[in-house]
Amino acid sequence: MSYTAVDTTIEHVDVLIIGAGISGIGAAYYLQREHPGRSYAILEARAATGGTWDLFRYPGIRSDSDLHTFGYEFKPWRDEDAIATADKILAYLRETAAENGIDRKIRFHHKVHGASWSSADARWVVDIEQTDTGTRTQISANWLFCAGGYYRYDEGYTPHFEGRERFTGQIVHPQHWPEDLDYTGKKVVIIGSGATAVTLLPAMAGRAGHVTMLQRSPTYIMPVPSKDVIANTAQKVFGGKRGYALARRKNILQQRAVYEFCQKYPTVARKVIRYLNAKQLPENYPVDEHFSPTYNPWDQRLCAVPDSDLFKAIKNGSASVVTDRIATFTEKGILLESGRELDADIIVTATGLNLQAFGGISLTVDGEPVNMPDHVAYKGMMLSDVPNFAYAIGYTNSSWTLKVGLLCEHLCRLLTYMDAHGYDTARPVLDDPGMPTRPLLDFGAGYVQRAVDQLPRQGAGQPWLTSMSYYTDVKSLRDGDVVDPALKLTSSADLPSRVVVPA
Repeated sequence: MSYTAVDTTIEHVDVLIIGAGISGIGAAYYLQREHPGRSYAILEARAATGGTWDLFRYPGIRSDSDLHTFGYEFKPWRDEDAIATADKILAYLRETAAENGIDRKIRFHHKVHGASWSSADARWVVDIEQTDTGTRTQISANWLFCAGGYYRYDEGYTPHFEGRERFTGQIVHPQHWPEDLDYTGKKVVIIGSGATAVTLLPAMAGRAGHVTMLQRSPTYIMPVPSKDVIANTAQKVFGGKRGYALARRKNILQQRAVYEFCQKYPTVARKVIRYLNAKQLPENYPVDEHFSPTYNPWDQRLCAVPDSDLFKAIKNGSASVVTDRIATFTEKGILLESGRELDADIIVTATGLNLQAFGGISLTVDGEPVNMPDHVAYKGMMLSDVPNFAYAIGYTNSSWTLKVGLLCEHLCRLLTYMDAHGYDTARPVLDDPGMPTRPLLDFGAGYVQRAVDQLPRQGAGQPWLTSMSYYTDVKSLRDGDVVDPALKLTSSADLPSRVVVPA
């Protein structure tokens, strides 16, 4: 076997974290806490920290999970609002980075295009573009941690709309919201029924002339209080740190209980949600037409509306919901298949995300390209036959950060084990190539289904199953064994002498 030598003149770090959002900042915290002697850097393609919470600028952008579970376990969320706006979340993330010196490790305008693994040298060589100057550079690392989420930052999803070019008003996608967009007194139609649409409707209704949410089919919507009285009281009584821990534990249990109830008793859950919706809406409102999906609760993610803001906008007449299909755009709005026409000055296409595996980075292992669908997720954090590569993908049925924290803890435990036993390479190996697999994100949302063939797979059992249960993950990632027969640990020092050939 021949190997390509790594250029030892390029900069080297022990761990390279890609992405300076909530996952990347969290990963850096755990790494420097558990392995203070390890060098690391964070590469961020954009000009600021925060990821999603800095990218999206549309009106009303907020969390759809409570911040006692969406926040970091190690840093209490002290604001009274449990469902928080993007500016508060962004301040929390940046404060976390500054308090722990993580901000000094971030390199902005550093977009990663590809990474090549050399088994002989037990390291990655990463190809980087400095987007502010156009300069190309490289960094080598023993480990890559991909914390860039799973959707494209540069492009949201917009389906083909017949007659779009005929519309004389303005068409906006929430992922690229114009800073100077003035919708005061205007007729706004929001296409979509997901988390973005149900956030936009009440946020715009106060200033717009009227806001219509046009949906092809309904979504389950749950009214929730924006303030968690129990959590806030716990922090006042027991102090910030202990009170936060208690609130976090309570909300984790509550999230899981709601999810499992919906899974076990879907008919009852449908009735409960319908009852809660009907209570908030005007008398004789067609609840079933606009708020009763054909699928069961939690087959897709439930949308939370803080303090029933969406229902209040409908009730006071500043907003409405229309359930129909689009026939074509017209000069003055949208013609529906029913024959009804919706007049609009502004159309907002809240039609979803474009998923992308690991920021679109191209990976090669010893010269062989990594085709993502050919690889299986190991413990929801590594990929089969891809050495020293970890990633952060959170829960789809609970707060994202809960899983990311556990993944980071487990990776740090693995690094400790490898140090103690003299290993420098960890490679998950799938011994049974005939093992049945299924999509990595086994979730019914449209944005997930569109990208199934671009993502890795998962298996039917551990360690190849990507768990969506916090309690299961605590047992396996926090308390379980670090190594198992599927994880092959080796040392590059044990490899035969290599012959260096030109790259």
